[in-house]
Amino acid sequence: MKIGLKAGERLFINGAVIRADKKTNIELMNDAVFLLEAHVLQPEDATTPLRQLYFILQTMIIDPVSAPAVQDMFHLVLGSVKSAFSTREILVRLDEVDELAKAERWFEAMKVVRALYPIEANLMMSEKSQAGQSNRNGQGGNASASAPRPAPSRFHNGPQLAVV
Repeated sequence: MKIGLKAGERLFINGAVIRADKKTNIELMNDAVFLLEAHVLQPEDATTPLRQLYFILQTMIIDPVSAPAVQDMFHLVLGSVKSAFSTREILVRLDEVDELAKAERWFEAMKVVRALYPIEANLMMSEKSQAGQSNRNGQGGNASASAPRPAPSRFHNGPQLAVV
């Protein structure tokens, strides 16, 4: 597999950090677990349930020595994330993530999680707009008992961060 790196870009391979001082190509001649810097999520950006899950998966790639301990945290957070969603598509894909993680195919699991970001964002925007609509309906003082109720949430108890 050939990997192209820009000047200053980092690559994480089996726990080692490699930085290119100039534009270069690297060819991996055997199987290795690697992560491009562009795919690394910073801790402060793990602000949603799926991003937290992604962050834990990336930690297992970046620091394979601690992967066994982090796997326990992954399964705990995965259960919490699953309980935060009721959308079937997300739940099915999270089951796939679980199977990939059990097989230590963390990068593939990360790709599945990353593909779910737009769905999560749409759900969160929907929740936010429904909450705003509900607030506007109740603020006028003329809200009747028969005012329409917001659509049911696709999150259980609203979108939440997984508790670790």
